[in-house]
Amino acid sequence: MADARGEPTAASMRLDRFLWHVRIAKTRSAAQAIACEGRMRIDGRTVDRAAAAVRIGNILTFATQGPERGIVRVIRIEALPVRRGPPAEAHACYQELTT
Repeated sequence: MADARGEPTAASMRLDRFLWHVRIAKTRSAAQAIACEGRMRIDGRTVDRAAAAVRIGNILTFATQGPERGIVRVIRIEALPVRRGPPAEAHACYQELTT
């Protein structure tokens, strides 16, 4: 849920922070760019802002960047990370739904 200012509450997290914490984006600014491009979907809704709230159970759909450009990834959020930890810890926060 979001508070009156639109900021995520404790049971949610900003989209850009989530992407950075789980190592989908190398930097926070890269995570903001992914979120603001308008090519990311949360539960089927198009998102165009980095402050969009994500929660456990949300499905994220987005096209990859970099060398794997154009591959569509679909992930389900399993946990909200508290820090940007090692890759194994980061991967435990989501489940890859694409094969």
